[in-house]
Amino acid sequence: MSRSMIPYRHVAQYYETDRMGIIHHSNYIRWMEEARIDFLRQQGIRYSDLEASGLISPIYEVRCQYKRPVRFEDVVAIEVGLKKYTGVKLILSYRMINETTGNVCAEGESTSCFTDAEGRLITLKKDFPGLHTLLEALANQQD
Repeated sequence: MSRSMIPYRHVAQYYETDRMGIIHHSNYIRWMEEARIDFLRQQGIRYSDLEASGLISPIYEVRCQYKRPVRFEDVVAIEVGLKKYTGVKLILSYRMINETTGNVCAEGESTSCFTDAEGRLITLKKDFPGLHTLLEALANQQD
């Protein structure tokens, strides 16, 4: 995690369970997206402000490895780290931990790019230099 990040916390909801009484695997991906938005917020980047300025950051690749099941009402702490930033793409890592047991439930990664409102790929260094500088500094902290 970068600069004393507070893990994102999610309380597992009943509607997220499946017939086996555990959280359905698709929900972990949703949690990663919630944690991504929270990660950016903790860096001073409000996603709604990015969109208002015409910048979109869609996910185009996601990976998740499930290690232990999560059940209704379990609290999951999601640690987010900036794995790589290139100016065009951002790769974040996720580690989901059951707060009661301390067990790692899942680990994953997401890769997003940056586009304008029309969906054209952009380079942050040129089009959003302040955001580029911030993400580059965060990426350098990870080295």
